[in-house]
Amino acid sequence: MPDSKVVLASNNVGKLKEFSAILGQAGLVMVAQGELGVAEADEPFATFVENALAKARHASLHTGLPALADDSGLCVDCLGGAPGVFSARYALQNGGEKSDAANNQHLLRMLAPHRDRIASYVAVLVYLRSADDPRPIVAEGIWKGEVVDTPQGTNGFGYDPYFYLPDLGKTAAQLSPEEKNQFSHRAQALKKLIQALRA
Repeated sequence: MPDSKVVLASNNVGKLKEFSAILGQAGLVMVAQGELGVAEADEPFATFVENALAKARHASLHTGLPALADDSGLCVDCLGGAPGVFSARYALQNGGEKSDAANNQHLLRMLAPHRDRIASYVAVLVYLRSADDPRPIVAEGIWKGEVVDTPQGTNGFGYDPYFYLPDLGKTAAQLSPEEKNQFSHRAQALKKLIQALRA
């Protein structure tokens, strides 16, 4: 296993909780980059993996620690994969504000003409041992569901209240944190990452 202290290339409190809960079982201690005085990196790329790599490299370069970054988002089939890498700022890019509520309302407006609501949450994790690590560990998780018009549940964040999971009969926001950490796209990617780190 790698060094126990790892900088998380994010200041998202929800992500920090989810990551810490799962990676803590593997003996890793996550520290948010903001706690170490590191500003957020630019995310100029069109793919999850490129953005995650840029964020991990930035965090490792400024702290000297191993770094973990993720880029994740909601990909809706009928919207050509949108909002995709722009999930966190979907409304902002279209003249609105940067908030979960605004993003969800914009998504529903875009989906209004469509009957097909199939979607996937996608998470790509990149782990770097150092800023110039030539062999980053990359792990991807995909969580399939569909978008519903009415929010259900109060847990989670982002699009969770609208992301319905037919197999479970619930939205992501209706799952307990423990349930979410079993099924989510991020949990799937983290489990793959742990396997790769142990190997």
